[in-house]
Amino acid sequence: MEVNNSPTPVPSPLSPIDQTHQDLVAKSANPEMFASLSILLQLVLLGSAFVCGHILRRRKIYWMHEAGSALLMGVVVGLLSRIFNTEEAFRRWLNFSNEFFLLFLLPPIIFESGFSLQVKSFFENFGAIALFAFVGTFIAAIVTGVIMYVVGFLWLSYQLPFVECLIFGALISATDPVTVLAIFQELGGDVNLYALVFGESILNDAVAIVLYRTLVSVVANPEQHRNIYDPAVVFLTILMGSLAIGTVVALACALLFKYAGLAVNNLHNLESCLVILFPYCAYMMADGLSLSGIVAILFNGVLMKHYALPNLSDKAQENVTQFFRLIATLAETFVFIYMGVAIFNTEQSWTHVSFTFFAIIAILAARAANVFPLSYIINTIRPRSKNIPMAHQKALWFSGLRGAMAFALALQSIEDLPTGHGKVMFTTTTAIVVLTVLGVGGSTAEVLRRLDLLGDDFQPLAGEALDGAGEEAGLMRSGNGESDYTPPSSPTSRGSLQMRLKNFQRAAKQYMPEANGTFLETVDKKYIRPFFTTASEEDLTRVESQANGQGPQAEVGEVSSPPEVTSRPPRRLASREGMPGFNPRQKDELPPVRPPT
Repeated sequence: MEVNNSPTPVPSPLSPIDQTHQDLVAKSANPEMFASLSILLQLVLLGSAFVCGHILRRRKIYWMHEAGSALLMGVVVGLLSRIFNTEEAFRRWLNFSNEFFLLFLLPPIIFESGFSLQVKSFFENFGAIALFAFVGTFIAAIVTGVIMYVVGFLWLSYQLPFVECLIFGALISATDPVTVLAIFQELGGDVNLYALVFGESILNDAVAIVLYRTLVSVVANPEQHRNIYDPAVVFLTILMGSLAIGTVVALACALLFKYAGLAVNNLHNLESCLVILFPYCAYMMADGLSLSGIVAILFNGVLMKHYALPNLSDKAQENVTQFFRLIATLAETFVFIYMGVAIFNTEQSWTHVSFTFFAIIAILAARAANVFPLSYIINTIRPRSKNIPMAHQKALWFSGLRGAMAFALALQSIEDLPTGHGKVMFTTTTAIVVLTVLGVGGSTAEVLRRLDLLGDDFQPLAGEALDGAGEEAGLMRSGNGESDYTPPSSPTSRGSLQMRLKNFQRAAKQYMPEANGTFLETVDKKYIRPFFTTASEEDLTRVESQANGQGPQAEVGEVSSPPEVTSRPPRRLASREGMPGFNPRQKDELPPVRPPT
């Protein structure tokens, strides 16, 4: 046997080029580099989405809106990342993180929704909004779940257990009509229809997430929920507990700034910093107690704007309002980019196309079962002159887009339902979100035009207030005090109920002749606001107008004067462009309207 005594070859030293290449390969394993590049890419996408949205608005292109363009940009980047098989460390930073969404993106969006709410039109329509949001969401979840269970039982699509069908119905019932509301702001429309769509959407998110968590707890612990009352108790506990936390934190904030004396010592930076902390305290407290942070921060926003904001100095009020609006705009646009990127970076289950097809049919039927029967009930209770017309009902049905909340709950279902059913729900929800944001959102302007719900001559919808309050608010009456709606000519069987309502109104006016609005408004003005705020009624009106982005405008060629104090809100959402005093920088705000003279 021969032995090879030749010396072992010594590797030649690397050339400078090879050494540089090896160093780059070694550096590429650095996760910080991938994180930086991924975040940089997302920042570029975010800026591009804002520029694209501005161009679309400037050119009056309504078949594609900012949310849709942001979603498409994310889809393209996610698809390219999947095709070129980018590094796992890079794609991990692009993936949709439920924790990041629920802890950092969603809270400012929900809080600003409540903080910028037009309280008067919201609460004058609160009966209808609450009915659509609470009862309507429950109806939509049940109808969707039953349809999907029946379709699966007949072997027409993927089969799920009944409770899991209800879970899918709950998560897909979370609406996000951001495109519809943006079109309303852009083209002008009825302020009360806007309040119905907007109010239902923010309360609907809260109800959907509470209902989802309740049903998931039933799946996780079936022996603890053997009767129908246990889930109902869990639902009410989460809802009322979260509402109480948001309320207590907001009122504590109001009392702190009422008695701290910061507003008179030129400490507006300190005021602003402290106020910004309270919403997150409410959100984290509710989540830490296994309640709903969404419900808590929503009502916290409504009440902080109503009671805490007037106790701040003028500079702090301006800082806080602009900060919340800015953060919410950034978060909302980023959410759509985030969703688009995650569509191709998350494992999907595209083998059950029939489930997606029947799910689309189910949500359309569930939305109809929600809107039209409840509108009939509302019209039965309301005076005939304040009915919700059929065109408004169709707009409500059409505005049921699905967005970030449904997407996040579906992603969470992958972990909550370990049987693999969560992946089917997530894939179906992804397809529905893309179809509704691009398809429904793109056709919104044309549908609203066909329903004659846009334009300067469109008349507003009646509010929920008593006759005197509705007239004072200017939400229903025209200049001569006549109703803007023609009562139906067909006879109805609700005369007795209407007579009882009128008798109740007369009795209320006898005991409260000084009331300018509803009973709740009267109690608020006489007892609650004086206890929690130090501002006068004129200051409170000015604060609400500034927070809502309202105020009179100057005529062309005039110098804009300070906002005139008025307790009468704008009659409608007027079209921005072509108005006197139009400022392109105010494109993302509710358009100001001159008060009636």
